[in-house]
Amino acid sequence: MIVVSNSSPLIVLAKVGWHHLLKALFGRILISRQVFEEVVVTGAGLPGAAETAQARWIRVVELPGAAASLAAAGRAGLAAGELSTIRLAQLVRAHLVLLDDLRARKLAQHEGLKVQGSIGVLEAGFRKGHLPDLQEAYARLLGRGVHLDRALMNASLTSCNLPPL
Repeated sequence: MIVVSNSSPLIVLAKVGWHHLLKALFGRILISRQVFEEVVVTGAGLPGAAETAQARWIRVVELPGAAASLAAAGRAGLAAGELSTIRLAQLVRAHLVLLDDLRARKLAQHEGLKVQGSIGVLEAGFRKGHLPDLQEAYARLLGRGVHLDRALMNASLTSCNLPPL
């Protein structure tokens, strides 16, 4: 399975101590150079930076035409990392793209890509037995100021027969 990730799932999962869940679920993740720069270089010292830099199961891919990507990202109203994630997913024919930003998710879906966000990753980890307490993971996200939709978290909990937050 080919999986491409944007920065937000790497950062969000690190904030709650579940960055390694990506390896458990997918084995290997591809990220663009722009995402690596955003998480590891610009985000040095922040959640996700060290985890991503040290993860041998994350492969950084250079995209052709990176300068054009930056210009296109601005025109599309997306960050360079988001647009490069979508371009990389198209290039490698990814089975799944990990994105949290709603505008980026809509564009990826419009381009025919299958998308999952941090909430979906945590839910998948719970369903496969890698994450023992989904409700606690969502509560930690909210407690750490992560901006994800509480209604989506509650829908996820309900679909797993768990009480909402």
